Amino acid sequence: MLLLMPFILVIIQCELSTGNKIKTDIDPSKTIIWGPGLRSEEVVMRARYIFLQLYDTDGKNITESPGDGIVMTQIQGETEEGNPCHLWKQVFDCKDGSFIIRYKIYRTCYNLNIILRIKGKDVPGTPLTFKGPLYEEECDCPNPSITNWLNNYECPENYEQIQRDLAPFESVDFDEMRNAIIQRFDRPNSVSICHYIIKDNKVYRRCYGQHVDFKIFVDEIFLSLARKVILPNVELFFNLGDWPLVSNSVPIHPIFSWCGSNDTMDIVLPTYDITVASLENMGRVMLDMLSVQGSTNIPWQNKKEKLFWRGRDSQRERLDLIDIAREHPDLFNASITNFFFFKDEIDKYGPRQNHVSFFTFFEYKYQLNIDGTVAAYRFPFLLAGDSLVFKQDSKYYEYFYKDLRPYEHYVPVKRDLSDLVEKILWAKKHDQEAYKISRTGRQYARKNLLPQNIICYHVVLLQEWRKRLKNRVNILPNMEEVPQPEHACKCESGVNQENYIKSKDEL
Repeated sequence: MLLLMPFILVIIQCELSTGNKIKTDIDPSKTIIWGPGLRSEEVVMRARYIFLQLYDTDGKNITESPGDGIVMTQIQGETEEGNPCHLWKQVFDCKDGSFIIRYKIYRTCYNLNIILRIKGKDVPGTPLTFKGPLYEEECDCPNPSITNWLNNYECPENYEQIQRDLAPFESVDFDEMRNAIIQRFDRPNSVSICHYIIKDNKVYRRCYGQHVDFKIFVDEIFLSLARKVILPNVELFFNLGDWPLVSNSVPIHPIFSWCGSNDTMDIVLPTYDITVASLENMGRVMLDMLSVQGSTNIPWQNKKEKLFWRGRDSQRERLDLIDIAREHPDLFNASITNFFFFKDEIDKYGPRQNHVSFFTFFEYKYQLNIDGTVAAYRFPFLLAGDSLVFKQDSKYYEYFYKDLRPYEHYVPVKRDLSDLVEKILWAKKHDQEAYKISRTGRQYARKNLLPQNIICYHVVLLQEWRKRLKNRVNILPNMEEVPQPEHACKCESGVNQENYIKSKDEL
């Protein structure tokens, strides 16, 4: 971790996983860069990021770490008063010829200059200069045009999963169904939900149930979005539990959830795990979709040819996995880290093992995504790593699962894991195919599961949801406002946002 003071040139010493220099010649003029960090004035995140891919003199992309001292970066800027910007920067060598450069600003920054050099030569398209202002994550300066905002973030017009989830709800009148939803799902001992209203870009809620602490995750994403863009006025109910709530039987009520299933009709959003990781990268979380790519430092050929897994005892199949692993110690390193559901079987499947850093998972070639109570929320992070993912067949899914294809992004295994050993042996015998699948899985994660994508998905869903609401959105009695965190920030949008909100057509 490096605190970068402006006007100081910092050389990034790239870690080399094998200890050897790359054998092919790098051509700095062929380097390509991409990512939301190329639009830093329009895209506000806690950490802005840029990807960099190296190419050789034949125009082929480099697929291994280039060695020490190849990549050099410099980031500098100034505050409104002309003082150096307070910046924190990281550069990740992803060990596949690509790098991630990300940085966090603590206060609004102007005249930001980013220099990227390969072997002492400027990367094409750089230096990058942003006049500013560049707002920090906490800055409450929303873009008054959601259309412009979506274009700036390069969000798609819609998502297939959103279309599927909203298909049953062509027209929603909460004035008619609101009380029925509350009566149906206000079951304090088994269900916890929050009733949310976003009105004039402020967030209000009322929660029902005994265990509503997870409302902080919903609060956080809604407040973050409201600081970035003027959101549509919407009303919705959010399920704070893991299990989806809406059965296929009528009446079908609209409930937003983090997990879906083949026999439920919930409207699925990115899980709290990946959402918080997206909002807090370079913040209060250690694991996020960028760090997991930059902290796996063992090349494919040097990884252990075993399947690695750690987790709690939240499904019988996880205990079955321990039986299989003990029968095939040459193929597995698998252990239970906590016993809760099957405490009476701890003598057989224990003792429990200590938790290990998620980054150490990728010392092994093979990973297993196996259900917990519902879908295992670590799946995006496994895909972003550089190992081959085996995925258990499941009725549960996250919002992106239906985009994935077996043997292209992952290797499927049966629900009861009866073919898991067979699939691992297949991977060992088809090492290049296994490697290719692992690479395609990571490429999917880079294209679809990064902070920019998570933010886009939420806003597109809220926009599509607003189109279906018949009733006028009003703040209801007994709802509390969720306040924005206190933070001093000078907005320079040139638009009177308060008047803009008041002039908007409600419907």
